[in-house]
Amino acid sequence: MTNWMPNPTTLSRPAYLALAEQFARAIESGALPAAARLMPHRKLADALGLSVQTVSRAYDELIRRGLVTGEVGRGSFVLGPGAEARQPYLPERPGEVIDLSILKPVVEVMHLDRMRAGFAWLAENLAAPSALSFRPNMVMPHHRAVAADWLGRHGIPAEANGIALTNGATPAITAAIMAVVPTGSGLASAALTHHTIKPLCGYLGLHLEGVAMDDNGMLPASLDEVARKGLIRAVYLQPNVINPLARMTPVDRRAELVEVARRHDLAIIENDILNMMIPDRVTPFAALAPERTLHICGFSKITVPGMRMAYLHAPPRYATAVANRHLVANWMATPAMADLLSHWVKDGTVTDLATWQARAMAERHAVAAQVLGPMMPACHGNSLHIWMRLPEGWTEEAFVEQARLHGVGVAAGSAFRATEKGRREAIRVSLGSTRADELRRGLVVLSGMLTDVPEALLPTI
Repeated sequence: MTNWMPNPTTLSRPAYLALAEQFARAIESGALPAAARLMPHRKLADALGLSVQTVSRAYDELIRRGLVTGEVGRGSFVLGPGAEARQPYLPERPGEVIDLSILKPVVEVMHLDRMRAGFAWLAENLAAPSALSFRPNMVMPHHRAVAADWLGRHGIPAEANGIALTNGATPAITAAIMAVVPTGSGLASAALTHHTIKPLCGYLGLHLEGVAMDDNGMLPASLDEVARKGLIRAVYLQPNVINPLARMTPVDRRAELVEVARRHDLAIIENDILNMMIPDRVTPFAALAPERTLHICGFSKITVPGMRMAYLHAPPRYATAVANRHLVANWMATPAMADLLSHWVKDGTVTDLATWQARAMAERHAVAAQVLGPMMPACHGNSLHIWMRLPEGWTEEAFVEQARLHGVGVAAGSAFRATEKGRREAIRVSLGSTRADELRRGLVVLSGMLTDVPEALLPTI
């Protein structure tokens, strides 16, 4: 138990927030070291002359910021400055599962501070139409202009009137597919693709054709073979590291795919959500084939998860269709968040956070390489995840289940398959979804499982 105590005479209203701020400063300064056990709620409330509810809300706020962990039956413990907030979908089981299953960037207290500062700016600068108008054309023209300028500076030729701002990449993917793939026709994607593509095509009544691939991405000859059937109208690609293999598609492969797309008049949907976070990225499809490429650039993976915004740019041929599909599915992106994103684009926050994230992921890759050694898969050094093929004898389902029983969550490869042809058992492991020390512990567990002889665990009675 620590000897540090908050000062009740300096608490402003709301008291729980002021109390949490005192704790946060003490943790940051080292007055409350990592692993220190905090006083029980009631004992601290009595000592400070506060209600138990106020102390409980302060502790909850510290947990939300990722500074403290609460463990049932043991108490509350300091995680230390820079610790990541726990995932919201495991609040009832804190500390029991190291979740490496969700694709998430590295986050620290700094990210929460940036978001709070952004909301403070928004409170002072919120545009009247953003609060009061239902009409997208009253809200979005300025943001489209900001987006066009930003995209152009990062190698994506863009016209403001071809840009739709969306609440993240998933609505952008949906609007793009709806715009270029009519009901009853087909979409091509790599055999391993975004986990929402297969169910989305099912919901929309579209045929999904999984195209053969290698470590560099989709095979042009295989796309050509599929396109000759005459059913597919577009091809969905994730060339810049965000694909399941976490690889970069080289520019010569991109040029070959563009040639096939032009030959068969296919639209190209390019999911490029990491964009500027990848320092050695190569020429995007949007620059190689601007007349047919719908380009998606997101921000939640490169800045802060709460920045649920993306730019979807369509060439003139598809711009009206994209605007219409987005209108009927979403009406418009949240105007206040569009205001904040434009502010962050113009003041350099997006660049700062993306650069920070690239460094953070490089550090996580170093941790993974150290733990996994020769089992470390080949992947890009700034990717948010690694794709690990399983040794013979393991099935994905059995591996995922046993990893969970060992306290580690990972994603089965089946979630990313557009086709079962050429299936190889694999798992996706997120490198940014938890703290670095938890990542290391989780990878040690996975490493042990990968070198062990696969055998089903017997049920415990």
